[in-house]
Amino acid sequence: MKSVAVIGASLAGLYAARALRAQGFDGRLVIVGDERHRPYDRPPLSKDFLTGAAGQEQLALADAEEIAELDAEWLLGTRATGLDTTAGAVLLDGGRSLTTDGVVLATGADPRRLPGAAPAGTHTLRTLDDAQALRADLAGAGRRVVVIGAGFIGAEVASSCAALGHEVTVVEAAALPLVPQLGEEMARICAALHADHKVTLLTGTGVSRLHGGGSDDRLTAVELSDGRLLPADVVVVGIGVRPRTGWLEGSGLPLDDGVVCDAGGVTPLPRIVAVGDVARAAGSRAEHWTSATEQAAVAVRNLLAGSTVATHRSLPYFWSDQYGVRIQFAGRRAPGDTPRLVEGSPDDRSFLACYERDGRTTAVLALNRPRPFMRHRRELARATHPATA
Repeated sequence: MKSVAVIGASLAGLYAARALRAQGFDGRLVIVGDERHRPYDRPPLSKDFLTGAAGQEQLALADAEEIAELDAEWLLGTRATGLDTTAGAVLLDGGRSLTTDGVVLATGADPRRLPGAAPAGTHTLRTLDDAQALRADLAGAGRRVVVIGAGFIGAEVASSCAALGHEVTVVEAAALPLVPQLGEEMARICAALHADHKVTLLTGTGVSRLHGGGSDDRLTAVELSDGRLLPADVVVVGIGVRPRTGWLEGSGLPLDDGVVCDAGGVTPLPRIVAVGDVARAAGSRAEHWTSATEQAAVAVRNLLAGSTVATHRSLPYFWSDQYGVRIQFAGRRAPGDTPRLVEGSPDDRSFLACYERDGRTTAVLALNRPRPFMRHRRELARATHPATA
């Protein structure tokens, strides 16, 4: 294999490029990214970057020396528009194309948007440009902020806006946020963090439409599906993401909520692999930082081998920082698994709980208990994926 193109200058894309060089690939390496920025860390966008505690320079995932060591061609501000699998070519905007022997798909996901008009003051938060625009809109005091969606991103944005002194309301269509991830008992504890910090949480209702007014059609209110009207200066829509696969329509690759691939990230065409948020590996798609980094080395190994010689088997893990509380979760919780308090107290917003099924631990959750959590996470990983001789 003489050339490899990584499509997506993302976390997963950068780790794939690093893995290619670390595993001995010394051919032509091209990294295509539709943003104008080199790979940066997304989790701080809803937290330290939004509050101004961190600047753009602190988001970089690689310094100048590391970039030079990759010896890659960077096509930034360039959008991939199609994939010709017969010719081995990636089609780019402007009518250009890139011929390559191997392709790593790392295009990530796009935020879901509300139907209808989006007046000025309406934001999503996925990219650095999104975060810069939102941060500018939050400048000054006394903004009335409505966050639509109480998942992890929505909760983090609400936390940051509250820390900046704004009046914040969170709207969630479900009766209780985060139940699919945490179960009802633990989700209720995490939802209480909003009230702890004087953030209003409205559940069991969606959004009917956004109202704008004035010559600049500036946002004025959010109309809920139950008829209530919430005055608003800024709206942040955090209702999930869609894997960015539209450009692959017609390529022949199987697409189903992501690029369908095996547990090693390999598609039906062995010279094309997928990693990160865009990859639907072995029937599931993970949108977490850890998965994106760990999948890359495995997928690249398989790409260079020309077949699936390794699979990704790590334990699912994610974290979220909200209102000064670090929430950490690892494992595979199923409906009916029972959480058992191991240490600390939910009343203090500092505890560790293990989810159990038939006397066996399936997952672990911690609020502000990082050290014991990491110990339990390691134990759970060993039990789930025991070492083999």
